[in-house]
Amino acid sequence: MITYALIGEPLGHSFSQRYFTQRFASLHLANHRYLLAPILSLDGLRQRAADEQWRGFNVTIPYKQAILPLLDSISPEAQAIGAVNCVKINAQGQWIGYNTDGPAFRDTLFPLLKEHHREALLFGTGGASKAVAYVLQQMGIDYLQVSRQPMGPHQIAYSEVPQWVDTHLLLINATPLGTVGSFEGLSPLPSSLSLSERHLCYDLVYNPTPTPFLAQAARQGASVQGGLPMLYRQADLSWELWNTL
Repeated sequence: MITYALIGEPLGHSFSQRYFTQRFASLHLANHRYLLAPILSLDGLRQRAADEQWRGFNVTIPYKQAILPLLDSISPEAQAIGAVNCVKINAQGQWIGYNTDGPAFRDTLFPLLKEHHREALLFGTGGASKAVAYVLQQMGIDYLQVSRQPMGPHQIAYSEVPQWVDTHLLLINATPLGTVGSFEGLSPLPSSLSLSERHLCYDLVYNPTPTPFLAQAARQGASVQGGLPMLYRQADLSWELWNTL
């Protein structure tokens, strides 16, 4: 059995297994499977992958940065981002890290942008936000990173968001807030915050749909985009990498 997997914790919200299972069925790949592999530690992961004959796997919270020391090599883009969400295991057993979050975010954001979306507020500082930040830099979009513990000149606290939201018209949630499970019902935006039809709000969270963040933004007339298109795009890119010699 040719096996692929998703590692992370928690994984109860994930659509990845369903998506790949449907893909395998459409391609008549009866000898392929995609596992959800919730793990509390990376200890023993290499042995498990060898025992179960994994060909590759995706990585989600909280291991997109922690996985780096386990890899034999990393693609230049993943190296620049500083996070990996896709690992290919080649015929020699080497683990090669890639980041498909970045290009998937770029591909799904670009068609939505208008001329006034030149400054962004990016919520979160984890592995997903690193991919988003890299893409924003590549696209020439200035951004402020919103953090619970701001530590740099381009980071602000959540309490400072209201003073920037009128000029930073692209808002991106790269935190797990709103995700089904432990973070369900939560939004990175203060409930009293006012948005407009000029705002574009993009949430990397895809379950539920809409998220509290996007429901709040849509009520105020903002344009909104959930995370499903990005999920599907990064999955397609992962599949291409796993099947490229």
